[in-house]
Amino acid sequence: MANIPFFFALFPLVLSSSVTKAQQVSVYELKRADFSAKFTNYGATMLSLILPDKTGKLNGIVLGYDSIEGYKNDTTYFGAIVGRVANRIGGAKFTLNGVTYKTVANDGKNTLHGGRRGFSDVIWTVKSYKRDSHVTFSYESFDGEQGFPGNVSVSITYMMLGTNKLAVKMVAKPLNKPTPVNLALHTYWNLGGHNSGDIMSHTLQLFGSKLTPVDSELIPTGEIVPAQGTLSPASPSRQQV
Repeated sequence: MANIPFFFALFPLVLSSSVTKAQQVSVYELKRADFSAKFTNYGATMLSLILPDKTGKLNGIVLGYDSIEGYKNDTTYFGAIVGRVANRIGGAKFTLNGVTYKTVANDGKNTLHGGRRGFSDVIWTVKSYKRDSHVTFSYESFDGEQGFPGNVSVSITYMMLGTNKLAVKMVAKPLNKPTPVNLALHTYWNLGGHNSGDIMSHTLQLFGSKLTPVDSELIPTGEIVPAQGTLSPASPSRQQV
């Protein structure tokens, strides 16, 4: 990811809370004082997040495109909600309750982030929107979509908490069949500001005791191993997503 330029996404804003035009791609802003964020119902995608740094300077810290067309043609899932299953399904198939399901391969022979047309490439319905509070997107995934079984009702709520906190709530409810669901917000961040260069000097601390190794095709092996001793400042570990 080194040397990738960071752009601030700019769009005409739709500040009406109307939810009647479910198939219209629009942009919704959440704003409190100097803290603001923008989202679109195309992929329930986060477009931008602007907040002051420790000196009070405002800057965008989310990577994005200059237009909705950029997101429609994107292959890196910038800012989108990915599913029905985030990450890879080896061989584009899985077995659940004795039944084998064939999913749509879009990463060589594997299924990545829900298939060729996952949740990141559909238009979500805006169920609730209040500019200084939250926006909730919903999507009804149908039985057989990209090969996954059962109907699933999904909702994503982006919420402003206090003056400078943003929370994301994801809910998925299978309606008629057991099905795998693993949602993820696939936002790319640059905490130094979107135009500050690469992120190779960033340090991230994760409070996790175990990890799941992957094979040469980035498919989880099924192992769960202790995280202790796997990473040191002198030999950082990086994994493609």
